[in-house]
Amino acid sequence: MRHPIRIALVAGARPNFMKIAPLYAALRGRPDAFTVQIIHTGQHYDYKMSRVFFEDLGLPEPDAYLEVGSGLHGEQTARALSGCERYLLTRHADLVVVVGDVNSTAAAALAATKLHIPVAHVEAGLRSGDRAMPEEINRIVTDHLADILYTHCADAGDNLHREGIPAERIVFVGNVMIDTLVALLPRAAESTVLNRLALPPKSYAVLTMHRPENVDHAEGIALVAEVIERVTRRMPLVFPIHPRAAKNLAALLLRSRWNELVENVNLRLIDPLGYIDFLRLMKDARVVLTDSGGIQEETTFLGVPCLTLRENTERPITVTCGTNTIIGLNPRRVAESLQELEHAPRSSPACPPRWDGRAAARIVQHLSNYFEIHPSPATAGEAYRERVELMTEAT
Repeated sequence: MRHPIRIALVAGARPNFMKIAPLYAALRGRPDAFTVQIIHTGQHYDYKMSRVFFEDLGLPEPDAYLEVGSGLHGEQTARALSGCERYLLTRHADLVVVVGDVNSTAAAALAATKLHIPVAHVEAGLRSGDRAMPEEINRIVTDHLADILYTHCADAGDNLHREGIPAERIVFVGNVMIDTLVALLPRAAESTVLNRLALPPKSYAVLTMHRPENVDHAEGIALVAEVIERVTRRMPLVFPIHPRAAKNLAALLLRSRWNELVENVNLRLIDPLGYIDFLRLMKDARVVLTDSGGIQEETTFLGVPCLTLRENTERPITVTCGTNTIIGLNPRRVAESLQELEHAPRSSPACPPRWDGRAAARIVQHLSNYFEIHPSPATAGEAYRERVELMTEAT
């Protein structure tokens, strides 16, 4: 009798949780075929950035919490690599599933590959063309290690083909993060976050900033402060602030300018929100300003205008058929874009193909077919025992 396939889902940062949640639910819905483990690397270690999301998304306590924490990219990647390797040497997995493009993604893919465990990459093939972005390096490394590459748009598949990845390893399934959004929209409609902030729908802007190039040095912080000033001249602005950004705003701005921001009656500077509250906040915003990749996709689905405060995007589909405009961290362009939006009609949601809430189901169906023609868990178990013996001898 065939035993269930053991799947290890790896998540390290907040956007990863939204991607593993529908996969976890879909795999758990097939107990005859799959068992599921969750490895939380702890790359985002703050409670508000992690635990609240697990609760909102219906995820259980992880099977492993690696406490990677923050640090230089090499240090963080090394801790995630070591932690994943040790876990995978003690807990049998037939497949490791990684999502997104954070350091934990590349580290877990490398750990699994060295242990000869197949790797599936969800959200494969995204490219910004900017190798100065650490995430771009993580995407490239992970995609060239992965045995299965699950893409969420045609552009991603084209990128992989150009890099010489065999077509049989590439599977177009759609966007798992939209699965989460679709599933939780009814709960978001019941959120009281707008009442708590005393904001009517469509009357305000939302800002999210977390990228090091924007919030880790004085020049970027000064531009963020000017963006805030430009937006709040026109409408209230809600800024759920990343802990690192909050620390740097206070430390790197002149005290007088920081005080002006704090006292700005049109600025709601708040702690990070759980996913349910943030989805409601985003859905009813007039405009969202962000340096996040995932928010570009969510606003495209919701039909909410999005101004991306970066010079490029790995998600060009959100520009070509969505609501996203790339403007860089440029206060003047922010002001011009807001003026244009005042006279533009609200866009209808524009959904790329297979952004329909069923991507996780497609992945699970593909995995079911995949393991029909690949080694059974019994055979894989023998290889697993050999790996453990080999690694033990090597150390």
